[in-house]
Amino acid sequence: MQTGMHTDTERCVRAVRSKDARFDGWFFTAVLTTGIYCRPSCPAVPPKPGNMTFHPSAAACQQAGFRACKRCRPDTSPGSPEWNVRADLTARAMRLIADGVVDREGVPGLAARLGYSTRQVERQLLAELGAGPLALARAQRAQTARLLIETTPLPMADIAFAAGFASIRTFNDTVREVYALSPSELRTRVPKARPADTTAVGTTAAGTLLLRLPFRAPLNPDNLFGHLAATAVPGVEEWREGAYRRTLRLPYGHGIVALTPNPDHIACRLTLGDPRDLTVAISRCRRLLDLDADPVAVDDQLRADPLLAPLVDKAPGRRVPRTVDEAEFAVRAVLGQQVSTAAARTHAARLVAAHGEPVDDPGGGLTHLFPSTGALAAVDPETLAMPRTRRTTFTTLVAHLADGSVNLGVECDWAETRARLLALPGFGPWTADVIAMRALGDPDAFLPTDLGIRRAAGELGLPSTPAALTARASAWRPWRAYAVQYLWATDSHPINFLPV
Repeated sequence: MQTGMHTDTERCVRAVRSKDARFDGWFFTAVLTTGIYCRPSCPAVPPKPGNMTFHPSAAACQQAGFRACKRCRPDTSPGSPEWNVRADLTARAMRLIADGVVDREGVPGLAARLGYSTRQVERQLLAELGAGPLALARAQRAQTARLLIETTPLPMADIAFAAGFASIRTFNDTVREVYALSPSELRTRVPKARPADTTAVGTTAAGTLLLRLPFRAPLNPDNLFGHLAATAVPGVEEWREGAYRRTLRLPYGHGIVALTPNPDHIACRLTLGDPRDLTVAISRCRRLLDLDADPVAVDDQLRADPLLAPLVDKAPGRRVPRTVDEAEFAVRAVLGQQVSTAAARTHAARLVAAHGEPVDDPGGGLTHLFPSTGALAAVDPETLAMPRTRRTTFTTLVAHLADGSVNLGVECDWAETRARLLALPGFGPWTADVIAMRALGDPDAFLPTDLGIRRAAGELGLPSTPAALTARASAWRPWRAYAVQYLWATDSHPINFLPV
């Protein structure tokens, strides 16, 4: 079991006194004299150290009887970067809870996905986070409910259902307990409320929300949005009017999201077929853009290498562009083996047009969801315009994804999954590691055989052979995936030729 920052009282007190927003989401401050809990950057006058206790999660504060501060809205903090960095049981469980698994499948479903007993999962989460899976999911439902209450005209009964509550009574009791206000009182406060980092800034057409997604500064949007735009699959993704737009396959339906970078937040325009998908959609968009990363820790580690330091200083805060659908990314990685980015997009677009599910996008250019693994498993290999060996790689991958023998979900073990991928025909280290980096979210995935990385390394004076570069990169751990982003940025053709 790992020890969280909340156990370091002196460090937490310093963060609260300096109102350091970098630590929002790392821990929460519960104030004994007021019975409220806050984020470290709360603008209120800091309490005396003797009146502060520190907790690892909003759910732990709520379980201890504290209610959320109405001024700093601690439940809207960026997520803890730990859950996207670590691969242990707790981190995998938190990623699943954020993806709504407890609401859809219950704690037994969560435990089954993790391969542990319900008791083991509950004991581990309670020991490290001060709250079990039900309490953590309840805190997430409360946040979703507040978001819908304050930003939509939906009736309260519809909000309760969309947020995942089993009854109106449970919805009312939870909101009142967490926020010290009834749902109706929360709604009446909206015109006077001070905008928070993640509150929606408005609504448009039915089913559409305008949200603000927070992040820890700095954030360099160039590699994020540049890469997404350059590799966009026609019909599924597009760059339009300064926003990256794409379709989403969600548990209860489909959605369309538009993401626009701003200096202090990502503007998110989200259209959902079923409002129950709101929490999952937000979680997947945050994961796509790596918004819960800790860029200060990453950059400090990489800056320690004198040859990387100028790259970091020139454009700090680079993130790893990830994905909203792990299986989709794996398929696209195979389609892109040993071809140009344009050719990979063409292959993917043909699959989308032939086997994707149509969607309606008034005023936009999105036409389909990316094909499901089941649909791709039924594709006739002879219709694929690619070499026979890559057809075999493609059909083997989608068959394993469709029957579940290869799992790329947020709960998977990174090392085990990488080994399973390497055992498939046509999968070399590059393909396995790019899937580990972009789809699985491994922050330490590295691509020493990538041609762009090797060119950049040679230009910087780093070793350019894979073995020597891997040895040098050991000092960059556990952030080698971020080093890849800095190295790619030095190359004039960062995504042009994809090895196996």
